Amino acid sequence: MKDFFNVVTIEQALAFRSVFSVMEIEPVPLMDAFERILAESVQATENLPDFRRSTMDGYAVRASSTFGATENNPAFLTVKGTALMGEIPDFSIGGGEACRISTGGMLPDGADSVVMIEHTEAMDATTIEVYRSAAPGQHVIEPGEDFLKDETLLAGGRRLRAQEIGLLAAFGRDAPRVYRKPVVAIISTGDEVVPVTENPAPGKIRDINTYTLAGMVKACGAVPVSYGIIPDNGDSLHQTLSLALKASDMVLISGGSSVGVRDVTIEALSALPQTRILFHGISISPGKPTILAESQKKALFGLPGHVVSAMVVFLKIVKPFIEHLSGIKAPDSQNIRVPAHLSRNLSSAQGRVDYVRVKLKTIDGKLVADPVLGKSGLINTMVKADGLIEISLNVEGLDQGEPVEVELLY
Repeated sequence: MKDFFNVVTIEQALAFRSVFSVMEIEPVPLMDAFERILAESVQATENLPDFRRSTMDGYAVRASSTFGATENNPAFLTVKGTALMGEIPDFSIGGGEACRISTGGMLPDGADSVVMIEHTEAMDATTIEVYRSAAPGQHVIEPGEDFLKDETLLAGGRRLRAQEIGLLAAFGRDAPRVYRKPVVAIISTGDEVVPVTENPAPGKIRDINTYTLAGMVKACGAVPVSYGIIPDNGDSLHQTLSLALKASDMVLISGGSSVGVRDVTIEALSALPQTRILFHGISISPGKPTILAESQKKALFGLPGHVVSAMVVFLKIVKPFIEHLSGIKAPDSQNIRVPAHLSRNLSSAQGRVDYVRVKLKTIDGKLVADPVLGKSGLINTMVKADGLIEISLNVEGLDQGEPVEVELLY
């Protein structure tokens, strides 16, 4: 096993994603596919739509029959029939003729546009006046205008939102193949940590990290499983890790990376079969003393115990690993960044990437990022913050008014 304090950059840390395999593929009912990750590309098996259809209630006509029509000089058209919903019209439309049609109805042969009903008036049962000209194709969706046969509908590796679910439904894909959701075990460690249901004695704190990490795991589309609170005891941690590794795809140890308990973590990891430390330490703040191990081909993270540090490391490091396991091929749409200007000067130490919590405000019509300062053990700084800004590795600080990108917290 490699020595601890093998400090890496963010880029080096993220490169270890390739060590771990993507989840297995499974079909799921379309009703259960929301926010799942599509495992393969999907092609159109037909044109969508496969017939010329109306986008308005009105009359299907030949556009040439309405040219020049105005309120003072309307076009008079003969109503030949009605296009019934869900049926193929058994007649065609010629010059000077019209057909009643509803939104979504199929245009009869010969018709190339639709006149809105608001622009017409019925003279009698078979004649209408048209007060406005229609252009060819107006208020009409052409065959294949949405998607053409054999066109790629969706690429594999993307998260299925409601709109993608609707698209799959339009093509009858009732059981898309998706990646299995990763199961992420969460272990909270520390002699000072007690369950949230207890009143902590002096020197004790309630278990915050299990719940913040579980919420963030869920937001990634994975399944969190809590393995409770483990004291700073190597045997207890080893036993819990053994159980967690058997039943999950990734393990998060909260509070197992700091100097004070690293020997316990080393002891527990050393006793696990097929385990190696990939790094201990990332050049970021907060969150430097983070561990990544490969154990039985699964990722095992030792996260800082301070809640802000654990959350920042999750956002910048753990989340991309979960996305990799989940099969996401491109940066997830949840990583939303907005431009803003810094409200005050910020200092930073060179040689690390600093992530500063900020609150967004609008001042004089400009979006301003106001730093939320505080120690990494204070959860109020995350509650107050709308996002994070990054101060790069070789930058000593940022000046007031400087443009910044704010990565929004979810």
